[in-house]
Amino acid sequence: MNYRIFITSLLLLMSSITMAQTKAVRIGYTNVDYLLSQMPESKQIEAELKTYKTQLDNSLQAKVKDFQEKYQAYEKGASTMTEVIRMDKEKQLQNLQEEIEEFQKNAQSSLQKKEVTLLQPALDKIQKNIDLVAKESGYTYVFNTDGGLGTTPILLYGPDEDNVSDLVLKKMGITPPAKKPEGTGAKPAPKPVGK
Repeated sequence: MNYRIFITSLLLLMSSITMAQTKAVRIGYTNVDYLLSQMPESKQIEAELKTYKTQLDNSLQAKVKDFQEKYQAYEKGASTMTEVIRMDKEKQLQNLQEEIEEFQKNAQSSLQKKEVTLLQPALDKIQKNIDLVAKESGYTYVFNTDGGLGTTPILLYGPDEDNVSDLVLKKMGITPPAKKPEGTGAKPAPKPVGK
C-alpha cells in the first residue's frame, strides 16, 4: 500500500516537472529612467519642477533676507535696548529662524510630492506599454535594471536581445535613439527627471 502511494506520488511529481519544463519562461528587462528620459513629457515635467523649485527657493531667500535684516538691526541697537526689549527681539529672531527651518522642511516635502504628481501619468503610460510589449512579445517577466533605487539594479545580467526598452518606446510612438543603453544596468543609468 505504501509502495503504491510512493509510486503514485513519484509519477505525479515527475509529470509536474515535465509540464513545468514545457512552459518556457521568457524574461526581459528595461530601464524606466531611460524610458522616461526619452519621452517628450519629460521636458515639460522637468520645466514644471524647475519652476516650482525656483518659487520655493525665492520664498526661502525672502525669509532669510528678512531674518538677516532684523538680526543686523538687533545687533546695531542691542546695546541701547532694555533687557525686556532685547529679550523680545531675541525671541522674535528665534521664531523667525524656526519658521525658516520649518519652511525648508515643508518645501522639500512639497517638491517631492509635486515630482510624484507630475511623474505619475508618465510612469502609468510606461507601465501600460511595458504590459503591452510583454504580452505581445511573449515575456513572462520584465525587470527594471535600475530597480527604482538608482544604485543597485534588480537585474545584474541579461542578454541585449531581451532588453525591451526600444520596443516600449516604439509602442509609445517614440523613436529610440540610435545608440541603445548597453548592458543591464552595470553602467550608470540616466538621472531621473528633476533630480
